[in-house]
This record gives sequence, structure tokens and C-alpha cells, in this order.
Amino acid sequence: MTRSSTTESVRVLTGMYAAEAQDFAAGGPGEASFDLLAPFFAPDVELHQAAALPYGGIWRGHAGMTRFFLTMGQVWESFDTVEQEFLATGETAVVLTQVRARARATGRVLNFPVLQTITVKGGRITEVRPFYWDTRAIADACAAPSPEE
Repeated sequence: MTRSSTTESVRVLTGMYAAEAQDFAAGGPGEASFDLLAPFFAPDVELHQAAALPYGGIWRGHAGMTRFFLTMGQVWESFDTVEQEFLATGETAVVLTQVRARARATGRVLNFPVLQTITVKGGRITEVRPFYWDTRAIADACAAPSPEE
């Protein structure tokens, strides 16, 4: 581990989260371009989301990340970072984020933590692995009510 790689990881992550906030301010996924975020992600980036989520699966490359952000925009009416903590050692960072989000399908508001391990190599994010405390609560909040209900 070197101090410079740790500093670079934090710099890349703070830049990416600032670009993400700017993207949402411009209308978010489907309204704003992925161009603001693209410089922070390696062309072969992999995002591993829990399968139980409405946006679960592995999203690869810039095209995959574009589809992921579009899907997030379809699932969530709002998705706000309330608080964040960073711990970076070399190329690996752990980010604890407190989220407040409103589901489009149900209008339900959730407050939940997400812990992410993020790998930064060569000044770009190469891998993201989010961990949720309660994927079922998130999936339930995002599920449209069945016609019988």
C-alpha cells in the first residue's frame, strides 16, 4: 500500500460521487448523459449488485453502467446520499453510505445503509461490490402492487 494510491482512490471516489450528484441534479438517469460519470470508470468496470434487487446482477463496461443508471432511475424516484464515510488503503476503498430513497412503484421512502468495496486502478474504478443490510426490504418497497391488492 502506498500513500499515493490511497490518495488517488479517495480523489477518484470523491470526484465520481460529485459527478453523480451533478448527474442527478441535471435530471438523473435517462435525462442526463453518462458522460459526466464515464471518466471515473474503467472501460471494463464491473458492478456486482445483489440478485434480489430490482437492478440485481453484474453490470459490465460503460454500456452496462449506462443501463444500470437508467434502471436505477426507473426504480427510484429519488436516491439521496445522506452521509458517507471513506476508508481507503491502496487500490481498495470501503464506502459506507446512508441513503434516503423513494421508490417509483410504491412511493415508499426508505432509509438504509449501503457498504461498498470499490477497487481503483490507474485512476479509474474497476470494480464495485455493494452490500445491503436488507435486500428484501428494498425489493419489497420497489415492487409494484399486484392487481388483486
